[in-house]
Amino acid sequence: MDILVLGGAGQVGTELQAYAWPEGVTVHAPDRAALDITDADAVARLLAVRRFAAVINTAAYTAVDKAESEPVAAWRLNALAPAILAAETARHAIPLVHVSTDYVFDGTRPGAYRPDDPIAPRSVYGASKAGGELAVRAGNPRHAILRTAWVVSPHRGNFVKTMLRLAAERDRLTVVDDQHGCPTSAADLAAALAVVALRMADDANAATGTFHCVNAGTTTWHGFAQAVVAGSVARGGREVPVAGIPTSAYPTPARRPANSELSTESLTTAYGIAMRPWQQALDTILDRLIGPVPTEASR
Repeated sequence: MDILVLGGAGQVGTELQAYAWPEGVTVHAPDRAALDITDADAVARLLAVRRFAAVINTAAYTAVDKAESEPVAAWRLNALAPAILAAETARHAIPLVHVSTDYVFDGTRPGAYRPDDPIAPRSVYGASKAGGELAVRAGNPRHAILRTAWVVSPHRGNFVKTMLRLAAERDRLTVVDDQHGCPTSAADLAAALAVVALRMADDANAATGTFHCVNAGTTTWHGFAQAVVAGSVARGGREVPVAGIPTSAYPTPARRPANSELSTESLTTAYGIAMRPWQQALDTILDRLIGPVPTEASR
């Protein structure tokens, strides 16, 4: 069984390639030089030559603030590419699993967003990802869209790695405390994507549609930063205070959702996937980045 992973150099794509796939499954993750997914002819040629059991698209333009000044680039990768992938996978009856984002919501409602809640993106990034969702739904009936949020891992640049670096450099950190969301391990998201892709490849009646996939529990960026610093301290890192500030004190070109909490209930119902608490996921990441918390015997 061949699985095509797009965006293999990113956090989630890296974890998909490291995932313990069942015996007999081969993952193909061409880089941008090998496959430009905004080139319809290139995608068509690849899918005509090799029969893939499923395609997982994690590729995206994720520079949220830069997208405000580069809307064409954002829409090209976040909306045009999914439209091409949906059309070509549908042509060959291949299920398409696509990753989207909490930024499709405006973040104004209380509680956890459900997949069928109305979208109202407030940024170019969010609008372009919403466009990609629409393209996938229209182009391939055998699709699963997994929205996620606050993705972190030991790879590339992300919030956890930034907080660890700043905690080592500065005597005090200030982090936004009025944006709420669900930190998500790229490895846990990758595992969920693999489960969905394999089920869709094996079962023509597997659930389709839009789902949410985040680690369990919610916090603020400030609370998340405090947990990162505390985890670092437990592993021998510097202890620095983390002060909370309002979003208004940290203006950015792109507007962030104040509430990015996502309900994973439908994903659990459809695929039996129960995401672990974000605190446990963070511990795993810190173990990989720093090492495990020393035991009394090892102190």
